[in-house]
Amino acid sequence: MSKINKVVLAYSGGLDTSVIVKWLQDTYDCEVVTFTADIGQGEEVEPARAKAEAMGVKEIYIEDLREEFVRDYVFPMFRANAIYEGEYLLGTSIARPLIAKRLVEIAEETGADAISHGATGKGNDQVRFELGAYALAPGIQVIAPWREWDLNSREKLMAYCEERNIPVDFSSKKKKSPYSMDANLLHISYEGGNLEDPWWEAEEDMWRWSVSPEAAPDQATYITLGFEKGDIVSIDGETLSPAEVLTKLNKLGGDNGIGRLDIVENRYVGMKSRGCYETPGGTIMLPAHRAIESLTLDRESAHLKDSVMPKYAELLYNGYWWSPERLALQKLIDATQEHVNGEVRLKLYKGSVTVVGRRSDNDSLFDASIATFEDDAGAYDQKDAEGFIKLNALRLRIAAKTGRKLG
Repeated sequence: MSKINKVVLAYSGGLDTSVIVKWLQDTYDCEVVTFTADIGQGEEVEPARAKAEAMGVKEIYIEDLREEFVRDYVFPMFRANAIYEGEYLLGTSIARPLIAKRLVEIAEETGADAISHGATGKGNDQVRFELGAYALAPGIQVIAPWREWDLNSREKLMAYCEERNIPVDFSSKKKKSPYSMDANLLHISYEGGNLEDPWWEAEEDMWRWSVSPEAAPDQATYITLGFEKGDIVSIDGETLSPAEVLTKLNKLGGDNGIGRLDIVENRYVGMKSRGCYETPGGTIMLPAHRAIESLTLDRESAHLKDSVMPKYAELLYNGYWWSPERLALQKLIDATQEHVNGEVRLKLYKGSVTVVGRRSDNDSLFDASIATFEDDAGAYDQKDAEGFIKLNALRLRIAAKTGRKLG
């Protein structure tokens, strides 16, 4: 690695990244630029400015990226109905491409030689940050302190802070935080602590965004979501921005005990990891989007989307948002959404999301005159089905005649 003069750090103001600021200054004798993104994590980000200034940081970026995050990352992902390993709604994965993009953009603006992040050497996030950075700025240098230093415990990090007068909150330093948490407007994740035992049931007070299904209201909540080209644009007739949509759905879902998930997933780096997630808004969005697609998408288009979805989800999970294959799949997916317009009515009740209605004034492919069980006045000639069945059975009949056993 060539001489580093300036580094842009993805900075939260917490323990780890506060240590990294000083560690970069000491280890690389370089100037540090901090970048703090508000992507809806629910915490005040402005205090990060004072902490960075106290460590001598001169260039400080604090940006509200909530609308961009939902509009350009979350919504495109939900157009694909993406879900990893049948359960995970990719809440952490989808936030990393935007942060990586801004890191390299700020590096270009400030003339920095490198970027840095606080992801550990065991997780997926190091891969996501760095694949994104290299795709957008192939000559950028990346510093990943967790792969270099020996500060491999919370106690060592706090001791480092005390020795160097790093401004962090030590009020709870004797009490180990039970979980590693990461939040954005789509979800909050919990890992570590007791969750490292896959048999251990997460305690109720761990969850922050939702009530338990048992404690949710006894009366169901009904909502109507309006869609335009596959994206939610209104809730109960009220037009909202992308970030406003997700914020409101998070509240509605959380109040009704919706969105909790406890899984063991396969990390890209090779290990299995147990994590708990709260994704109340996303857990409503997915079945709602599938419902409006069921009414407006042609069968083969829908089936094609379903066939590529696992690959799309895997690309996102593994950090390939900026890859040519993901971009190609996105163009395919977006092309299918031209007529995905209309409304979906849902029932939220004690942890469940049930689609109870869907309609599209101009784009519905549902023809009641053909689908009816009553007299269709000649709209569908049932005699046509005989030839359809015989043609589709032809290969099966030929194989059977040869004596092949098909069962």
